[in-house]
Amino acid sequence: MFFLDVLSRFAHVGTAITMVGGTMFLLFVLLPSSKELDDQPRQSLSTAVLGRWKRFVHIGILLLLASGIYNYMRAIPGHKGDGLYHGMVGTKMILAFVIFFIASVLVGRSPKFEGMRNNRAKWLKVVVVLACVIVAISAFLKVRGLTG
Repeated sequence: MFFLDVLSRFAHVGTAITMVGGTMFLLFVLLPSSKELDDQPRQSLSTAVLGRWKRFVHIGILLLLASGIYNYMRAIPGHKGDGLYHGMVGTKMILAFVIFFIASVLVGRSPKFEGMRNNRAKWLKVVVVLACVIVAISAFLKVRGLTG
């Protein structure tokens, strides 16, 4: 089990780093830089980047869900009766689902969410803020330990 625990933790943290880092790159580097391009080259760049980023988003969501469920199931025995732990992990999960939804919308094609895609910078900021809250909760829970 030790090897699987390490692999799952690595997959979870590595995927989160990739997803949050990629989102920050899009928000703080690519979007501002692409504003300097004319419409046609900007549109071509956006299409190419989002076509590749979409794969990272979908695979990342899958890996985060699988490793997150596994890690939580492994942690439950050490946190029986620990309401603060379960409440904070529940909060992390809800925030993660919000991030998964926004990230999926931003790489998706549904006409219903075109307004969100047209305001990409705003929604990427929301994702970054929520991800920082999740990291802060995770850091607190890790340092707090098993019983608080």
